[in-house]
Amino acid sequence: MARVLSTTLLRGLMRSSRASTSAAVSLPAIQQFMNYSSGLGAAPNANGDSMATRVAADHDTHQDFQPTSKSSDMSFSDIVAQDVKEHPVVIYMKGYPDAPRCGFSALAVKVLQQYGVPISARDILSDLKLKESVKAYSNWPTFPQIFIKGEFVGGSDIILTMHQAKG
Repeated sequence: MARVLSTTLLRGLMRSSRASTSAAVSLPAIQQFMNYSSGLGAAPNANGDSMATRVAADHDTHQDFQPTSKSSDMSFSDIVAQDVKEHPVVIYMKGYPDAPRCGFSALAVKVLQQYGVPISARDILSDLKLKESVKAYSNWPTFPQIFIKGEFVGGSDIILTMHQAKG
């Protein structure tokens, strides 16, 4: 079934690229996609470089949906310092409290939620620079990393041990 579907899809793409009357579109649709997504399959340029990624203007995409740059005047280390200072409980984790992306992060969130305190969280998987800044700030290599009242406490193992010792 999957083979029939993929064959049909490829044939449709090839037909649509042949039917196109635009002079700017000279490659079949699948090759255009490959050029855009990975640089593979591109025709060599004047320098013989076939790995150059070419992105044509997409006339069908509204400007509201174009990628934007999220720049800030604050460095990542400043962001971490501000988070730790402003929030009573901060967890730098893989994923978010509602959708953890690793078992250790899920365990840490579950233990913290037992106490009913608001948890401020940041997903370290979304930005490698944030991840490295948190590691440098705490001088600790693993995640999740939990800060309570401005102090680095540890990870899920430490929080679990503290919780079990209390009970």
